[in-house]
Amino acid sequence: MDVLTLWVWIWHPSVYQLETMAKMEVKSSLLDNMIGVGDMVLLEPLNEETFIDNLKKRFDHNEIYTYIGSVVISVNPYRSLPIYSPEKVEDYRNRNFYELSPHIFALSDEAYRSLRDQDKDQCILITGESGAGKTEASKLVMSYVAAVCGKGAEVNQVKEQLLQSNPVLEAFGNAKTVRNDNSSRFGKYMDIEFDFKGDPLGGVISNYLLEKSRVVKQPRGERNFHVFYQLLSGASEELLRKLKLERDFSRYNYLSLDSAKVNGVDDAANFRTVRNAMQIVGFMDHEAESVLEVVAAVLKLGNIEFKPESRVNGLDESKIKDKNELKEICELTSIDQLVLERAFSFRTVEAKQEKVSTTLNVAQAYYARDALAKNLYSRLFSWLVNRINESIKAQTKVRKKVMGVLDIYGFEIFEDNSFEQFIINYCNEKLQQIFIELTLKEEQEEYIREDIEWTHIDYFNNAIICDLIENNTNGILAMLDEECLRPGTVTDETFLEKLNQVCATHQHFESRMSKCSRFLNDTSLPHSCFRIQHYAGKVLYQVEGFVDKNNDLLYRDLSQAMWKAGHALIKSLFPEGNPAKVNLKRPPTAGSQFKASVATLMKNLQTKNPNYIRCIKPNDKKAAHIFNESLVCHQIRYLGLLENVRVRRAGYAFRQAYEPCLERYKMLCKQTWPHWKGPARSGVEVLFNELEIPEEEYSFGRSKIFIRNPRTLFQLEDLRKQRLEDLATLIQKIYRGWKCRTHFLLMKKSQVVISAWYRRYAQQKRYQQIKSSALVIQSYIRGWKARKILRELKHQKRCKEAATTIAAYWHGTQVRREYRKFFRANAGKKIYEFTLQRIVQKYFLEMKNKMPSLSPIDKNWPSRPYLFLDSTHKELKRIFHLWRCKKYRDQFTDQQKLVYEEKLEASELFKDKKALYPSSVGQPFQGAYLEINKNPKYKKLKDAIEEKIIIAEVVNKINRANGKSTSRIFLLTNNNLLLADQKSGQIKSEVPLVDVTKVSMSSQNDGFFAVHLKEGSEAASKGDFLFSSDHLIEMATKLYRTTLSQTKQKLNIEISDEFLVQFRQDKVCVKFIQGSQKNGSVPTCKRKNNRLLEVAVP
Repeated sequence: MDVLTLWVWIWHPSVYQLETMAKMEVKSSLLDNMIGVGDMVLLEPLNEETFIDNLKKRFDHNEIYTYIGSVVISVNPYRSLPIYSPEKVEDYRNRNFYELSPHIFALSDEAYRSLRDQDKDQCILITGESGAGKTEASKLVMSYVAAVCGKGAEVNQVKEQLLQSNPVLEAFGNAKTVRNDNSSRFGKYMDIEFDFKGDPLGGVISNYLLEKSRVVKQPRGERNFHVFYQLLSGASEELLRKLKLERDFSRYNYLSLDSAKVNGVDDAANFRTVRNAMQIVGFMDHEAESVLEVVAAVLKLGNIEFKPESRVNGLDESKIKDKNELKEICELTSIDQLVLERAFSFRTVEAKQEKVSTTLNVAQAYYARDALAKNLYSRLFSWLVNRINESIKAQTKVRKKVMGVLDIYGFEIFEDNSFEQFIINYCNEKLQQIFIELTLKEEQEEYIREDIEWTHIDYFNNAIICDLIENNTNGILAMLDEECLRPGTVTDETFLEKLNQVCATHQHFESRMSKCSRFLNDTSLPHSCFRIQHYAGKVLYQVEGFVDKNNDLLYRDLSQAMWKAGHALIKSLFPEGNPAKVNLKRPPTAGSQFKASVATLMKNLQTKNPNYIRCIKPNDKKAAHIFNESLVCHQIRYLGLLENVRVRRAGYAFRQAYEPCLERYKMLCKQTWPHWKGPARSGVEVLFNELEIPEEEYSFGRSKIFIRNPRTLFQLEDLRKQRLEDLATLIQKIYRGWKCRTHFLLMKKSQVVISAWYRRYAQQKRYQQIKSSALVIQSYIRGWKARKILRELKHQKRCKEAATTIAAYWHGTQVRREYRKFFRANAGKKIYEFTLQRIVQKYFLEMKNKMPSLSPIDKNWPSRPYLFLDSTHKELKRIFHLWRCKKYRDQFTDQQKLVYEEKLEASELFKDKKALYPSSVGQPFQGAYLEINKNPKYKKLKDAIEEKIIIAEVVNKINRANGKSTSRIFLLTNNNLLLADQKSGQIKSEVPLVDVTKVSMSSQNDGFFAVHLKEGSEAASKGDFLFSSDHLIEMATKLYRTTLSQTKQKLNIEISDEFLVQFRQDKVCVKFIQGSQKNGSVPTCKRKNNRLLEVAVP
């Protein structure tokens, strides 16, 4: 506790109590910071105009929820609002219904806690017209319940399955309408089952009256069901081929094109969401594929067209124009094409033991096609609901608590209202009836529970309208069924005539054809229509189509054709098509089926505690920030919201438990402020007596205070607001005094600190000035002393230098006198030697800085500075070149030295002598051109030679007889020269190096050379060898070096364009001539006569 808080607590405990209470009090309660009125029960004055103004004011401030007692009014904002975050869920969790500002989460929490803690089954009824946000409201309720209930793997799986059932049902049951991009075209009631802890166990879904007529025809500006567009947009190319579909919407007659694309809706992404949701809910892969096949079949049914054809007997019949679509449908559904084609062309009527087959004309064929499409899709939807129920149903058999969520169509008033609107409005009449009954029942039970006297409440009871529609004898539905079942000609006009006869006197029925004279001249009432005055207003119904839609007739031939399908799902959808189970009894009509469903629903709702959400659409443009008052007024009327408020206010407008009431208003009475130590009821009694509120304005119940008029509550709120302002003023006064005292003490303390710091600063500054002055004086004194000593030292130094100079001059004079005669004789020689010495010294120093690079091929050398140093300059150049060559040679490895020695040897032998030499300088001497050691072909040759091979090369051996060449392997070892066959590797000749006397070659650019052998030797029996090689320089050099190494004698290398070669006993002259050859640049050898062998070199 800080000083301020302690001070306030000591001197003003009432203020401290108020501050503590303000911290604990919820800031966003229903009555705090209200925008308009949060609860319409408190609206004063209450009329239609103030009701709408209050809704508009709250809507403009993003307050889309308003209460009517425990009923939530939800206005669709048509945009995302940040009021559904996890933090908001936690705010409303386990809170009193009126504790926070109105929100759908408050109603959801109230229903969930009543179910969990009080074992009361709940139902949440969500009503409103298309586009008002009913579907989103049901999602929010389910998501809140899923967020606040228990956790765990199984629980999470159940919650996920319950939530993921929505995308599947929306895809197959919702469509884009002119009023809503995601309009539910069916009624849905879901029972969510919980265990004793409040954890979800499963659920059961019931569907009501799917608008199956939308499958075959949609109003302008609307779409078919979402799944058709999602399938064509999001399916892969492979899946589309499998379903025999194309991605182009215009290919299908059942799809409207004017609104095929919806802004902000990604059908492809939604298709992936639906497929994923089906997996989570529990659909097997083959089941999902079967569903899509049925959807594709429905799409393709719309493309079947008929043409008229006359028979011999004069009757008209229909034929299918293009049977390709029919063929693909039969392939998808595994139906015999002939069976389905006959079902579209003929109708079989059975009566007892007789069967009559009649042909269908074009109009009847189209009716049969559309009826099949509608029934196929409707039954598929019912199958989907049942399949989802199998997956999400509770697996345990323990006692369950149930919360029902009803998302059903609201009251509909269109320009053209038909059978569907009639059925929907009948359902809303029943919901209004049960709403009034349950609301009054709830009010009466609370009054009895609180021991408050119950007074009768007058209200409009719409039971008379429900009876007009559902009465088993004279009700409109009963007469419609009777008209459908009676023999003879039955039309919509005959049905209207019957209505005019039976219902003419009913006060809520109007028709131009009735006997009531007041409608005969009513031009707003067409002849083919009737009007019913519903609780929400008058609705004009077009009688056209009532009979057909109520019959909902599907020809038995089509049912039997579907049952014969090889497609398991389609076969299961048409059990009546089984010939073994033929039932000649007429199936129940659509009206009677829906009436029975509504009766079951009402019975179910009456067993549960109801919670209501009334959804309102603010505009028809589906745009944010637009509030159309006339449209909202229309919805308020047909939802009966004003009547709801009046019923709620008929007794007491406001009620609150004693504890929160005392906690909120105790500051208005000195006796209850800041603490009341008695019972809360006694404190409230004291408080109300102190405020002198009239006794007729309130009543005390067992646990609650009941306030009759909203003005009394607003008066309490105004007094509380004024008292809070007074207390706030007191807090401000105390705070300002504390703040000023604190500021004064802080200023005083700051002044002392500033004074101390200033005095310290002034003394430091003075000390620095004194110190600086002292340093200056000291420096001047030290400078004066230093200069004085310097002057003395300089004087002493000058005296010493003067004495030394005088002595030096004197000694010099004495020496010069003594050695003058010697100096005159040797002075010129000494000067010459000294000058010469300085010149040489300068020369060497300059040479040091002008040395060229260490590269042996660099020929640069500094110029000679003096002529007399010419020989020295040349000798230095020679010595430096030798030195850098040695440095360069020292870098070589032994292998590199050997290579350079061979190159140097080749230079001495062939440079400027052989034209082939320059091209060989850049080529390294490899020696072993044939990889004898690695090639398995020469393994035998390798084994035969034990010495090291110096060179191994393929040469051309010149034939002695005709000058033609033969390839031979030339091998040079340390002691021998060998020739071997190139193909076999067999040694042909072996010549010791001591028998080689000379090597002859031309001076031209050719590779011919002759190896001369010693006369009389064994190897010379056949004469000398004449070869041609691409590596002549290398081979001659290595042969020269090897012979020198072994015999210690230099091998004679003869370079001449004519030389003699010994062939057996004859000597032949080899002559080299210039000339163009047929072989291009290759030299050729030709034997001219016995004594001449001519080589032509290009």
